[in-house]
Amino acid sequence: MAKPNKKGPTKTVDVLCAGCKTQLFKYRKGGKGALVKCFKERITKDFTNEPCICPQCKVQFARDTLVRGTPAYKMIGGKVTAK
Repeated sequence: MAKPNKKGPTKTVDVLCAGCKTQLFKYRKGGKGALVKCFKERITKDFTNEPCICPQCKVQFARDTLVRGTPAYKMIGGKVTAK
């Protein structure tokens, strides 16, 4: 399978915890669909202390995985919102 585009999109979205509305990261997202996965190389600013754990409410919002051979966070449904 093809790897994600290195340069990536220029539009950034704020990824927030759905429970406590804490900002988790700024992410360069492409397309109009829902946020299903976040490629680590596209995260511009990370506000988390531990990977995949919300710093305020300590809820796990994603799983660390490989997607198309590239490190990514696979989002758990209903745990995050993109704004």
